[in-house]
Amino acid sequence: MPTATTAEAKDLKSLTRQFRVEIIRMLEAAGSGHPGGSLSAIDFLTVLYYGGHINHDAKKPSDPGRDRFIMSKGHCVPALYCVLAHRGFLPVEELKTLRKFGSRLQGHPDKRRLPVLEANTGSLGQGLSIGVGLALAAKLDKAPWQTIVMTGDGESQEGQIWEAAMSAPKFKLDNLLWVVDYNQVQQEGTVKQQMDLEPLKAKIEAFNWHCQEIDGHDLAAIDKALTAAKAVKGRPRAIILRTIKGKGVSFMELQTAWHGKAPKKDEADRAVNELEGRA
Repeated sequence: MPTATTAEAKDLKSLTRQFRVEIIRMLEAAGSGHPGGSLSAIDFLTVLYYGGHINHDAKKPSDPGRDRFIMSKGHCVPALYCVLAHRGFLPVEELKTLRKFGSRLQGHPDKRRLPVLEANTGSLGQGLSIGVGLALAAKLDKAPWQTIVMTGDGESQEGQIWEAAMSAPKFKLDNLLWVVDYNQVQQEGTVKQQMDLEPLKAKIEAFNWHCQEIDGHDLAAIDKALTAAKAVKGRPRAIILRTIKGKGVSFMELQTAWHGKAPKKDEADRAVNELEGRA
């Protein structure tokens, strides 16, 4: 898949706005879920799946040569469902079933119900270890596919994350990309208050990763960082996305209360009006 052109980049901006609206409506209909982290992650996911940075074809979802994406911060899977649906991996109409009884779209990724997902996640801290295992398997098989893992910032306080971060350079897993959605707020407060990660870039680099730090809402910067990461050889790659929890909805931005609370109809209407420029 080719890198996005300037015209396509404008289309991506429109897509991210559309996806934010759909996330809000999905959570409103579900009556539960996690808007904050879904809204902070959607820009990266849009560029990843629409900008030519992941080899994954909806017509061949089980292709052994596909790239693997792990949404380790599983509570933010509404953003991933939205992108996958619009890329043809599931019907767009199915998004309305989020968190409904019997739905394939559980509140956290469930590979048994939705096989296009690569792993069951949401028990935080495990995704990077899964990614290390997948990347190591590809190395042993001399396979060309890559593994991309998105973790949260609060999640990155987990010890298992750093065990995985220590092992990946040992095995020279240059087919592994760790993406941190650093949206500044976790379930009980700000990341800085709970367990400050700083200086995160220096820490990741000290573990012998190649690490970039960018504005996680700048689509061009995301595209450039993903392209640069592919050129790295001999060690794993990381991208820290500096993001805003609840991005795009003024009353949700950086508000702990919107970590895991679905909007009621009036709140959803207000959010959509903002996103669509009618506020």
